[in-house]
Amino acid sequence: MVKSNFSGRPLRIKKDGFLYEFDRNKALFFMAAPAVILVLVLSYLPMTGLVLAFKNYRFNLGIFGSPWYGFNNFRYLFQSGTGFRITRNTFLYNLVNLLTSQALAVVVAVFISELSGRLYKRFCQSVIFLPYFISWVIVGTFVFNIFNYETGIINGVLKSLSVEPVNVYGMPHAWPVIICIFNSWKWVGYNSIIFIASITAIDQECFEAADIDGANIFQKIWYITFPSIRPTVIIVLLLHMGRILRGDFQMFYQIVGNNGQLYNATDVIDTYVFRSLVSNANLGMTAAATLYQSVLCFITIMVVNHIVKKIEADYSLF
Repeated sequence: MVKSNFSGRPLRIKKDGFLYEFDRNKALFFMAAPAVILVLVLSYLPMTGLVLAFKNYRFNLGIFGSPWYGFNNFRYLFQSGTGFRITRNTFLYNLVNLLTSQALAVVVAVFISELSGRLYKRFCQSVIFLPYFISWVIVGTFVFNIFNYETGIINGVLKSLSVEPVNVYGMPHAWPVIICIFNSWKWVGYNSIIFIASITAIDQECFEAADIDGANIFQKIWYITFPSIRPTVIIVLLLHMGRILRGDFQMFYQIVGNNGQLYNATDVIDTYVFRSLVSNANLGMTAAATLYQSVLCFITIMVVNHIVKKIEADYSLF
């Protein structure tokens, strides 16, 4: 393809180059431009602030004027013992929440797909999906009204039975279970949608053939449904593994709050960063914690994807 430039000389455009594609699909490029600009401004330009992780930030000098601090922010994060604790909590909570919520989502999807009545099926799906629309602020209120020492429902029942009330907010070992239960309750309906769609896409002739062979409902689920949705399950797990070290800040903050007795058992990277910003405004250390979190997420998704690719290349992301 040949075009003329401002000097009148012919300008050759390669058929496999960007200018050739732009000339052919100008309308598509202009339609995509607002989204691209939005991502650049809101996602990529703020990444320049990561330099704070290596600086001793001074408010009067700004981000780029503050003196370099090297890896001292990272060193302080781990020498204080906080780095290992919040990394452990974030990883374990997200891993357990991922496995429980996705496993329950698969079970719910199979259960709904096996229902016969259309209206009843839609009703059950809507009821299970409803908690997704409830804010974590409201969920935190539910938790407080259930476990509060003075006026909580549990202690109210115990008092009516002449049993000594229990201070759940002083029992750190109980909160991993509580958090996992409420996380699964809120997300299971939303997570089940993609599995319901995957089950719907299964060829119905497979189930008809299984009926002819005399297979019962459990055999059809085990030998047809589960193997058919296995690629979807693996892809969903891979996508979530990229956020295995990113805690759900709203969930932890609204359920636990600022209860210092529970920090050892419930504090994650996100809540630690927020609390550090609010309490002492140490931007250098909080930036170091955030950068450390992002690097670990990247390493995790790369390692898991490599393992999946070695086992079954078709199920890997790239």
